[in-house]
Amino acid sequence: MRQTVLAYSMPERGRRGFTLIELLVVIAIIGILVSLIMPAVQQARAAARRTECLNNLKQLALAIHGFHDTEKAFPPARLIRNEQRQSTPIAIMSGLDEPTWLVRILPWMEQSNLYSKWDLYTPYHTQQSEVRSLAVQSFLCPERNAGTKALQESSTVRISLPCGCAGGVQTIPGGPVTDYVANHGDPSPGFSGTLDDFYWGGKGTGVLISSRPVEGVDGKIRTGWSDRVAMRDITDGTSNTIMVGEPHIPADQLQKAPWNGAAFYGRYLTNFARIGGPGIPLAHSPGDVRASAFSFGSAHHGVVLFALADGSARPISTSLSTVVLSRLTNRQDGMTIGEF
Repeated sequence: MRQTVLAYSMPERGRRGFTLIELLVVIAIIGILVSLIMPAVQQARAAARRTECLNNLKQLALAIHGFHDTEKAFPPARLIRNEQRQSTPIAIMSGLDEPTWLVRILPWMEQSNLYSKWDLYTPYHTQQSEVRSLAVQSFLCPERNAGTKALQESSTVRISLPCGCAGGVQTIPGGPVTDYVANHGDPSPGFSGTLDDFYWGGKGTGVLISSRPVEGVDGKIRTGWSDRVAMRDITDGTSNTIMVGEPHIPADQLQKAPWNGAAFYGRYLTNFARIGGPGIPLAHSPGDVRASAFSFGSAHHGVVLFALADGSARPISTSLSTVVLSRLTNRQDGMTIGEF
């Protein structure tokens, strides 16, 4: 007798997906986690950029020390006469437009090939155009200039002199900018536009200062510069004297003269040097309206990064008083300071 086996199929369970509410809950949880994690990630990235910036300053300090070991003096911030010579066109005068201290230290920054293409004793605009357009990454802060060309284009601007006098409209040649500038000193020598003021040759109280050129009878430079600042001249102590720091640059003035002009161009001091002291505070931020084009400042939050004359690099709080700042920028004012 044949047995018929009836096969019964089990009913299939219905395939169930996410409901709209469940999906929205998951998305909300992910959003909360991202909002919690992102600040920590951003802080970690900022800390990494700050460390890289400090390393750049340390490298600069070592390069300056290397220059000092060879020349027995720190590099001059620029060459400039202390008088005008009306018989010579200003654009071709020696001791005004020559390359700055940043060019002089290139051999110690592993940039000997670039250095060999510069002539230290001829005006900036006569240098090879391709050389004037080459930026050095070690001269740039990753917080401020990461991923940019870091070039100031040639421009026509109205220049105001430190005395507050109108400097007139001038055409400024372009070139790579820098985020690290020389300590030219404090404003104690003067700030009124006379030949005794801080920005003239030999008048700066800092470490890398404007210096007068040594010239032949024909007005051309023969043997270098006369106002030589050496380690022995830092009588306040190398660990208490700023050598190089970050410049204050408003966010809308990046790669624009005179706040952030061509760093190798020696005519305009704010391109490559700053001062600090009463009336010239550290900028609290790029938007600080109290600070001027002569102030040190930073894109890092709450601090400005400096290399001191002993070769160390460290952050200094933007709340530092201008009195202490003047003692740090003046190499020999005889004023000692404690921890700052």
